[in-house]
Amino acid sequence: MTPGINAVRKANMAHSIHEYDHDPSTESYGTEAAEKMAVDSARVFKTLVVAIDGKELAVGVVPVTTMLNMKLIARAASGKKAAMADKQSVQRSTGYVLGGVSPLGQKRKLRTFIDASARSFTTIFVSAGRRGLEIELAPDDLARLTGGTFAPLHQE
Repeated sequence: MTPGINAVRKANMAHSIHEYDHDPSTESYGTEAAEKMAVDSARVFKTLVVAIDGKELAVGVVPVTTMLNMKLIARAASGKKAAMADKQSVQRSTGYVLGGVSPLGQKRKLRTFIDASARSFTTIFVSAGRRGLEIELAPDDLARLTGGTFAPLHQE
């Protein structure tokens, strides 16, 4: 079990675990997850860690079919600007490797922002903490577990 799965189980929230054979040569982990699980890619969300104003790390959870808009996440975090966090900072603060970062069960709890589009689905998929492993849960449960806030984080 991963810390992400343990967090959901400890909270006794409804969820499903989905495992698939990860291809290490793939370029898009999220697209691969949607294809291998045969689910609508709009329901599969990636977890990205950003630095707000060069200081605070924060998490953005957006559909794999979109790109995180740095201005929108900075605004959601009441900051001026955001940039992708460096790999070492991400791994040190979350305890996960890139491509397997889960918004759940992170080593250090980071402020989390979930794209508002998640609310249009009964359940969404996020990384369970390892490449090839996804957890399906209700968006509101994800927000409760992470202390997350819903906000528009991408532009069409």
